[in-house]
Amino acid sequence: MLTDEVTIKVKAGDGGDGAVSFIREKNRPKGGPDGGDGGDGGNIIFLTDNNLNTLTFFANRKHFQAENGKHGLRYKKHGESGQDLILSVPEGTIISENGKIVADLVHKNNEYLAVKGGNGGWGNHHFATSIKQAPEWSKEGLPGEERELKLELKLIADVGIAGFPNSGKSTLLSVISNARPKIAEYPFTTLEPNLGVVKIHDKEFIFADIPGLIEGASKGKGLGDKFLRHIERTKELILLISAESENPVGEYKILLKELKDFSKKLADKKMLVTISKSEIVDGTRKRIIAKEFKKMKITPIFFSAATRYNLSGLLQKVFDLLK
Repeated sequence: MLTDEVTIKVKAGDGGDGAVSFIREKNRPKGGPDGGDGGDGGNIIFLTDNNLNTLTFFANRKHFQAENGKHGLRYKKHGESGQDLILSVPEGTIISENGKIVADLVHKNNEYLAVKGGNGGWGNHHFATSIKQAPEWSKEGLPGEERELKLELKLIADVGIAGFPNSGKSTLLSVISNARPKIAEYPFTTLEPNLGVVKIHDKEFIFADIPGLIEGASKGKGLGDKFLRHIERTKELILLISAESENPVGEYKILLKELKDFSKKLADKKMLVTISKSEIVDGTRKRIIAKEFKKMKITPIFFSAATRYNLSGLLQKVFDLLK
């Protein structure tokens, strides 16, 4: 199951304490202070990795801590700094704190310094003066920063495929791309987004198929609301309406309303209205459907993933809108 939202706690390393030490050598039995500084604590950094497409790594582990800095040593030796902790996340990861977005990691090798390690403390040699030549104190290292962060994944795709359950979204994706989503003749076969690479005129585009939407999806009904955010970054949407529908225009209006209620940004995207499974209706039914959409100044694209009818025409329209 796709993990696309988690809340974690991150704690940077504490700085090491400065040392209290004095030179004690045969020829210098009462030498001055030589306590070294503590090392800095390690940072925690998020880094995008294009080989990842889920936040599953964070599903079972909620606390992350970087290494503490080592304490200072005698002979003014500096303690070692703690190692940074690098947390790899998929491209498209949004990091927020208290409801405010603090980082949107969209591209390859994007990074975000989440918490900074504490500075190491000073050794006692820093505190020697002409009056106080043998200070018996040092400075403690500072604590590392600590935060509770929410990670949210929004998949990055060029084209989003949306429609009612069992409208043929996954079948379309499996035919035009390298994706192999689960397909069956019952609603909600797709339980998580599927991505596929589609080649059109020697150019590759990423298509995303999300679980079927139903009326009320934007308010939490069914499965669609959980995954609508995965098509927010797309440049274009394909709305699939099955030719089996008794009221295609009605379904279109519901889909549009759900997209608008979830996000105005979604509703304002370029869209193609398509009629899937067109092999199961005759020419008369197609004309009736086309006439109903014409009243709304919409020309639907009829196609069939099963028979490959007009797939090239559909992909050409997709390509034209992406230009």
